[in-house]
Amino acid sequence: MARGGAAAAAAAVLWWWMAAGAEAVWLEIAPSGSKCVSEEIQSNVVVIGDYSVLYEHHHAHPTVSVKVTSPFGDVVHKKEKVSMEQFSFTTAEAGNYLACFWIDGEDRKLMVKLNLDWKIGIAAKDWDSVAKREKIEGVELEMLKLETAVQSIHENLLLLKSKEANMRDVSEKTNARITWLSLLSLSVCVAVSVLQLWHLQQYFRKKKLI
Repeated sequence: MARGGAAAAAAAVLWWWMAAGAEAVWLEIAPSGSKCVSEEIQSNVVVIGDYSVLYEHHHAHPTVSVKVTSPFGDVVHKKEKVSMEQFSFTTAEAGNYLACFWIDGEDRKLMVKLNLDWKIGIAAKDWDSVAKREKIEGVELEMLKLETAVQSIHENLLLLKSKEANMRDVSEKTNARITWLSLLSLSVCVAVSVLQLWHLQQYFRKKKLI
């Protein structure tokens, strides 16, 4: 029972983490323009995306073009006139990866629906190949999945901690700059007030009012 409970817990955590790392969406692409989906992904992460066009009209077989770009604008995947395809790559840098789709060919007057199944990290891992390579199965395989999921969660927590520290540093620097700016503004106001008072005294003395 203990072993079965551990396997169940492993499967539950794995399912939650894989669900968090996989995104299946439906996109409606207008005849003119494009539709884009972005994902913020860390560096050195495996990404797999499967996309396919839904045929609503039996007489038409629309195709789309797709381009996936990295945060720095590098093209990691590009295809033209396809109805079903897959892109896969390992991220070189962290940031927002953008996948854009648009209608091409002779079907520019049609509204096209496209299914995109975007898998990231552990959700994109081929566990069947891992099981064959490591010669493991059953509970051992589930525990390996759990260990990988925990490691991924730990890495993301460390990343979030680092981002929080950076944001805190930026906030502290901004507060310090605002404080100095406030002091400078107050000093300028005091100096202007003193100059105005001195000017009024000189004026009244010239007029022999004081």
